[in-house]
Amino acid sequence: MKEACILNCEAGGCKKPSPGMDAARRGREGERRAARFLVQSGLAILERNYRCRRGEVDLIAQDGDTLVFVEVRWRTGCRLGGAGESIDRHKQRRLVAAARYYLMRHPEEAPPCRFDAILMDGAGMTLRWLKDILWV
Repeated sequence: MKEACILNCEAGGCKKPSPGMDAARRGREGERRAARFLVQSGLAILERNYRCRRGEVDLIAQDGDTLVFVEVRWRTGCRLGGAGESIDRHKQRRLVAAARYYLMRHPEEAPPCRFDAILMDGAGMTLRWLKDILWV
């Protein structure tokens, strides 16, 4: 796993979340921030919130010739661990299952693939981009 980039949003571009933001709204905001960050880093967003019976992928992006399945995690507290710790084995299996289903539904696209994560903790003012979080 490689930590590719850290974006500190205090320099601009991200606003602090409102204190009463619920988890679903925070998740949408986190995915929006992550997508914007990836586009600024040169990736093209192909899908957002790709869902199937077996799982879900927050973002699917193209990085050159590589198809990237991105899990976005934002944790405001560390009671249950940080954002990275929340991608447990169960979540990993569902992420891989959704990626396999996506590839099955798009047989014309058979590029190299990787799984990345965009992590935010606390107020979400810092994004960490981890590349190659899973080996399948």
